[in-house]
Amino acid sequence: MNAIHEADIRAIVAETLAEQQRLHCDDTDAVVSKTISTILTSFGIEDEDRREMRADFQHLRRWRKSVEQAQSYTFKAVITVIVTGFVGAVWLGIKVMLGK
Repeated sequence: MNAIHEADIRAIVAETLAEQQRLHCDDTDAVVSKTISTILTSFGIEDEDRREMRADFQHLRRWRKSVEQAQSYTFKAVITVIVTGFVGAVWLGIKVMLGK
């Protein structure tokens, strides 16, 4: 009368395996979090310093981007000076040739 059907057994097994998987993932997450925390602490970075570190990295990124932009502007300025000098020399040469 109380026969357990194969589908019921499969459902129970699947539910048990899913619960074990959730527990295993929670354990893994805890181990990974602890490991990362330990590594950062070994480098002298405490858990309380995370906000400050994030701000530091954001500042470094802004600084890097501004330096890259300045390099781009410097390159453009150097090219402009060279081209302007060349065009000026050609113009001066033409002016001297026409003046004779």
